[in-house]
Amino acid sequence: MAHDNVLVVGAGQMGAGIAQVSLIAGLKVTLADVSADALANGKSRIEGGLNKLVEKGKLDDAKRKDALSRLSTSSAFSDVKAFDVAIEAATENEELKKKIFAQMDTVVRPGGILATNTSSIPITRLASSTKRPEAVIGMHFMNPVPVMALVEIIRGAATSDETYAATKSLAEKMGKTTVTSKDFPGFIVNRILIPMLNEACFALHEGLATAEDIDTAMKLGTNQPMGPLQLADFIGLDTCLYIAQVLHQGLGDDKYRPCPLLRQYVEAGWLGKKSGRGFYKY
Repeated sequence: MAHDNVLVVGAGQMGAGIAQVSLIAGLKVTLADVSADALANGKSRIEGGLNKLVEKGKLDDAKRKDALSRLSTSSAFSDVKAFDVAIEAATENEELKKKIFAQMDTVVRPGGILATNTSSIPITRLASSTKRPEAVIGMHFMNPVPVMALVEIIRGAATSDETYAATKSLAEKMGKTTVTSKDFPGFIVNRILIPMLNEACFALHEGLATAEDIDTAMKLGTNQPMGPLQLADFIGLDTCLYIAQVLHQGLGDDKYRPCPLLRQYVEAGWLGKKSGRGFYKY
């Protein structure tokens, strides 16, 4: 059964990126958001992304026009009842996501996929807000979606083999490489990444070295393209703190406790690149 008609809920950076790679893969996409401004910005981001690919010679203009012809936007996706796949890419808030999943459950056809782009919230808990937990799965894209090759697929307790196989096939159609994780806090990437970023915060907090030296040491010493503190700024310090809290609470081990300096920066509104200040000023 084909999965060609995709609903993406959430028109922010992640949602727009997911919509873009879906369009390039030849899929029909409806981008949904309750905010008209977010929808307009999301559509503009997709158009800009496709234009950039044409400029770089990675996409011809006819394919760009074809992709845009398959894009529609909606502030009330509940009007449509025939989606094959719905991918939730809203803010990392469990109650909000559960409300969205209950809505998606009513608009995706039988045999379709109910996916979430969550980076840390348990898939099994989100699935409990639907009438078909076997159709719910984690489809965690990396940021920025059009550039990063990876999709983490996370199976909830009830996720069926059919849902998993269809999701893996869909991700590969979008040009992504997949890895599969069980439904435990942080999944694979954030289970390993966030403690590293948090430890860099502790190193700065304890005066081990300056932010610049910590980042330079990790870039040149371990061949990473970006230092951990700069990466945390790009991810968003509020997001890093949230995932660290999920790891700490979900795994119950003090080695995951968030650094007090990270918490203080978030309380100060220093959220990284998006707010103009984090470990660095932007």
